[in-house]
Amino acid sequence: MTYQVEVTDTYAGEANYNWVHKHTIDMPEGYSKRQLVMAAKKAEGWTGRRCETYHHGDMIEVRPRGLLQVMFITWIDK
Repeated sequence: MTYQVEVTDTYAGEANYNWVHKHTIDMPEGYSKRQLVMAAKKAEGWTGRRCETYHHGDMIEVRPRGLLQVMFITWIDK
């Protein structure tokens, strides 16, 4: 399965989109949501950084502690 990872800055806690980093991740069969979040964090260079993770059904939101940034992980239908 393929996912799009989008990282941007925040302003007053909301996504600001002053700048955007985009990544594409391919996940193997039988992966967990935790593995997906870890792969997305690795793609952005956030490995080892503590984050708050929120599951919104078809999207996962990741907010790193100490950074004014947010990550959105969404499934790409191919």
